[in-house]
Amino acid sequence: MAEKKKDAKGGAPKKEPSKRNLYKVEGTRVVRSRRPCPKCGAGVFLAEHKDRASCGNCGYTEMKQQAVAR
Repeated sequence: MAEKKKDAKGGAPKKEPSKRNLYKVEGTRVVRSRRPCPKCGAGVFLAEHKDRASCGNCGYTEMKQQAVAR
């Protein structure tokens, strides 16, 4: 596990930036791995949860369809 760096004043440790793979570059194309928010546009991605997809910027939420067990 990487050590967290302390800030200049010696206070609480700084958080490391997250290393999410939100897109890949294939040749000259950019392939996004998550869906964009329909309200915010192409720059904001929807977070994928177990039962929903939600936008952290505007709060837009899409519920996922549950398979009915028989």
